[in-house]
Amino acid sequence: MPRRHVEHLKAEDGPTSRQSGADDVVVKLGTWLDNVRKRAAELPEQRRTDPDALGIRW
Repeated sequence: MPRRHVEHLKAEDGPTSRQSGADDVVVKLGTWLDNVRKRAAELPEQRRTDPDALGIRW
């Protein structure tokens, strides 16, 4: 996944939704994954295995 990859998620009504009235939530998934890759050696074992369980290629 390229670093510039973003996901646009539909905001849902609930305690975690933003009150700004925006319909979409933008998640910078590529940036997050790149940061996790760079810090992989510092992460606990569980945090390193979670992406594997989701089928994400490191």
